[in-house]
Amino acid sequence: MVTFLPRRPGRLADVPSFDRAIGGAESNVACTLARTGHTTRWISRVGTDGFGDHLLAAIADCGVDVRHVRRDPLRPTGVYFRTAGDRATDTHEVAYYRAGSAASAMTAADLDPAALHTGRILHLSGITAALSADCLGLLKELTTRRPGRPLLSFDVNYRPGLWRDTAQARVLLDLARGADLVFVGDDEARDAWGLHGPRAVRQALPEPHTLVVKQGKAGATVFRRTRETGGGRDDATFVPAMDVDLVAATGAGDAFAAGFLSATLRGLPDRARLRHGHLWAAAALTVPGDLATPPSRPYADRLAALDDPAWARLHLAPGWTDADTSGHRADEEVPTQ
Repeated sequence: MVTFLPRRPGRLADVPSFDRAIGGAESNVACTLARTGHTTRWISRVGTDGFGDHLLAAIADCGVDVRHVRRDPLRPTGVYFRTAGDRATDTHEVAYYRAGSAASAMTAADLDPAALHTGRILHLSGITAALSADCLGLLKELTTRRPGRPLLSFDVNYRPGLWRDTAQARVLLDLARGADLVFVGDDEARDAWGLHGPRAVRQALPEPHTLVVKQGKAGATVFRRTRETGGGRDDATFVPAMDVDLVAATGAGDAFAAGFLSATLRGLPDRARLRHGHLWAAAALTVPGDLATPPSRPYADRLAALDDPAWARLHLAPGWTDADTSGHRADEEVPTQ
């Protein structure tokens, strides 16, 4: 979607002007991965309007392959407006305009199977399932376990405003069961499924070999089933989040997923995967838009390799991703300049 970000705080009714940007869970992940050297492809539908032109140009400019994005001459590109406040507060407002959009008309018949299955990871979002019956059918098709598919990553991305009730949202649990790697917030699991705590989420989702439960400011836990642990047992790893000066929370979950996926593609251990997720989320938390440039790979690797006391002292402020050559130690507070 095209995202409109307010130029000042306040209610949507009071904000007179907005800046245009790009948004959307899957494209955010693809752009963030591409910006650190991974080969990514975004598959979707947009209108033949100017907003569709803008999306394709902006996403391609990040280094993402957009050749398999279809243009719909009959339906518009989705857009949304949001306030500047934290999404977790009562003052936050989001206005979606994507009913009947080009993306909402996606079906399995529209997509090229070769384009879907040539990558090492296929990443999906639960937001897509909420857009229409066709999109839900597409997600059900893609999450059906079949031989030869790539590692299937699924971010639950529960948005109450997109589901009429929590009974409907339980379809996200069924979709997650078909994935190999699942991302879900403990708040999402509580609100959508009535589950409390990472262990309860794992009990409800035993099928994915890797489950990441994000626990907000506390950190995140990954449960992973390996050859060493055997069929019904997990390795469980918790990594605390670092201290971050928050600018805006929107896009942090997508950035976390991108960081974790990047480390997964590189074969890093679970602790490093979670730390990369936290670091890439911190890049998004310290900018106003949905999409942030993550830290360089060497810089992120250096921070991820800190010992536990140094990691606990880490404080990241706006501009920290540009501080790689500042001369500051990796365990210092990174200044805003």
